[in-house]
Amino acid sequence: MQQIFNFLIRNKNNILFLLLLSLSLFLTIQSHSFHKSKFISSANAITGGIYGRAANIQNYFHLEDYNKRLLEENKQLRSLLANVKDTTALETITDSSLVEGIYTFRTARVINNNYSKVDNYITLDRGANSGIQKEYGVITSQGIVGIIDHVTQKYSRAISILNSNSRINAQLKKSFHFGSLVWNGKDPNLVQLIDVPRLAPVQVGDTIVTGGRSLIFPQGIPIGEVEEFSLDQNESYYTLNIRLFNDMTNIGHVYIIENEDKEEIKALETANE
Repeated sequence: MQQIFNFLIRNKNNILFLLLLSLSLFLTIQSHSFHKSKFISSANAITGGIYGRAANIQNYFHLEDYNKRLLEENKQLRSLLANVKDTTALETITDSSLVEGIYTFRTARVINNNYSKVDNYITLDRGANSGIQKEYGVITSQGIVGIIDHVTQKYSRAISILNSNSRINAQLKKSFHFGSLVWNGKDPNLVQLIDVPRLAPVQVGDTIVTGGRSLIFPQGIPIGEVEEFSLDQNESYYTLNIRLFNDMTNIGHVYIIENEDKEEIKALETANE
């Protein structure tokens, strides 16, 4: 306490000056509207800047939560798009629970991703406990990723589209000409669409999407664009080089797709065998 008194005594002139200055500024601001408005705007700018920086820091630490919320919202939107055949009906839908479709979407996080081998796989942090089973499709917001081939209780593994054993039905977006999507094991940014009929109106820049013959992916999921194409030796079918929309070397979160009618359709198609 004595030190405080000593400090006040030593600096009494400076303290008195600051008090009188503060009082004069206060009286000036209160008695003149111009000065008052300037003071308020300056104070708002300072506090606004402080609050803005504080909000930015807070938002940074909550990015993961925000991303999870966005994934959940996107999952519901994708369910709507995949299950509503007439897209004009989306204008009248207000509750996703009113849509009865065959596709269910789940979110997952990639914990391991191979892309430098001939046969590449992707490991996800969702397994049987989350309802994941074999032959479920895996996509991102940019396009397809692969197909689940192995499941444990807490994890699952997908065959990447960058795998020599991967074979997915795909088609030209502008027509119903389709082929099989494969990978030649070279460039992780390029896959090949083979067995496309010569009559197909193929052009560089055409968009390739998943086809309607797949029991795993809904029709119309984006894959990539035609970079180049050529005819086979018999000049009957095209082979298309497709530049992927997805950056397969940088995948963080994915959607897992379940076709709830897949087994029923498979049983129907094999009934006579």
